[in-house]
Amino acid sequence: MSQAVNRTLDAVGHRLKQLRLRREVTLADLADETGISISTLSRLESGLRRPTLEQLLPLAGAYGVTLDELVDAPPTGNPRINLRPIACGDGMVVLPLTRRPGGIQAYKFVLPAGRDDQVPDLRTHEGYDWAYVLNGRLRLVLGDQELILEPGEAAEFDTRTPHWFGATSAGPVEFLSLIGKQGERAHVRAAPKRKSAAS
Repeated sequence: MSQAVNRTLDAVGHRLKQLRLRREVTLADLADETGISISTLSRLESGLRRPTLEQLLPLAGAYGVTLDELVDAPPTGNPRINLRPIACGDGMVVLPLTRRPGGIQAYKFVLPAGRDDQVPDLRTHEGYDWAYVLNGRLRLVLGDQELILEPGEAAEFDTRTPHWFGATSAGPVEFLSLIGKQGERAHVRAAPKRKSAAS
């Protein structure tokens, strides 16, 4: 086995753990979904065991990624992203729009119509979030504030602030989300900086 293959397999454990933590899934939940024991999943994530194809296939399915993405295979020159929707329950669908590990990740969320009287289940976690509404109206509860974002509007916040997203009763909502780890913020610029006449 080549050194490159060995390095790729050695790095899979860290990638598996990052995927699971990013999706806020427990080892027990993942074991139920994939049929792989909790102890085996733990050993795979810690790098104490190398994954087999029989283990990688159900893990890729559970995370909604391709095998190439799961093992971080070298790029083939094709820039297209394989959009694999992830159904998250309650009719919510998430489409990962980036395929590189770490850094700021991009997602498209599609939420079904909600109820205006729905009591939000506020969550907190490490990181930073930026959301941009494409279609529909997004209900954002951020701490003690409640906002309705229309198409073309965006919000940015520290995810350690209790927060919740939902659609209104007016219909479903689609929005883009850039999510970064602790300290990483989305830097958005509408146009490139212009050089001054003096420069």
